[in-house]
Amino acid sequence: MSRGEALTRPFTAVENTPTRRARRRRLTRGHRVHHTRPIGPALDTLDPYSWQPKQQCRTVGLNDTLYESEITTARLSWNSRYGGMFLSGFGFAASYYGLPDIGFIAWPDMVSSVQRLRLAFPQQHLLVDIDDGYVGPEVACHVVEHLERIGASGVILEDQKQRRRCGHVTGKQILPIEEYLEKLNLVLQNRSELVLVARTDATDESEIVRRAEMLAATDADVLLVDGVRSVEWIRKVRGVVGSKPLLFNQIAGGLSPRLSLTELQELGINVANYSTPCLFAAHTAMANALTELRAEDGRLAEVKTDDVGVASSIA
Repeated sequence: MSRGEALTRPFTAVENTPTRRARRRRLTRGHRVHHTRPIGPALDTLDPYSWQPKQQCRTVGLNDTLYESEITTARLSWNSRYGGMFLSGFGFAASYYGLPDIGFIAWPDMVSSVQRLRLAFPQQHLLVDIDDGYVGPEVACHVVEHLERIGASGVILEDQKQRRRCGHVTGKQILPIEEYLEKLNLVLQNRSELVLVARTDATDESEIVRRAEMLAATDADVLLVDGVRSVEWIRKVRGVVGSKPLLFNQIAGGLSPRLSLTELQELGINVANYSTPCLFAAHTAMANALTELRAEDGRLAEVKTDDVGVASSIA
């Protein structure tokens, strides 16, 4: 069975989901673990909350993924029926290191976090931001092999050079396209079933078009132009990449316009990625809670019907 066929087969627990205990045994024995889980359900399942890149996202409506970093936020998104989990570089740098997204991430830390999420959510699709592949093409291939063995569904590989940064801030610098394509193609040759999203951080309009066309000609499964600044440019990118699936990355306060799923679908976007809603909401809520606790002389707020307390958190 080809990789593409495996990715579009109906998902059944008997065929594709070993028990959590069996998966742990195989990992600890050092055996290679292949997860032939499809990226999304069967083609005839018209569920807008199912993440379906590759062949499926060309035929089924828009799909969305939500940023995760910790098990708690992952559980909340799973309960809310988002189509997949996204481990973003921005969120991981903030929650794991307490640092900005400017190249601090060490790949073993990212792999370890993915493994924890996969063991906790064996059936949920998990997209991982690996930045520039942690500099060199050999390291990128090594990281992708690790992620595939522990069950990641897909990765995003960008064309930035060091010191790289979040795609929605200014000052980004990109690799020469030939150097990025060398890295991208080497990763594509070495992956097995992993979905690969090729990302460009180009900001010059002519360079955006040039790189989008060149990336569409590769074997990458999905394309992302990160930090695209207008609806007009989303249309231009859609027009030059043919039938290649497009991912749109949304981040609060970022460079891209705020668009609904309906609007994105009308623009030809196949996957909507939400990088920071949980992170920023948690930041705001925690800051407010600490301010209130100080203002109330250390007296905890009363737990009301819709609030989270001990009982609701363990229900």
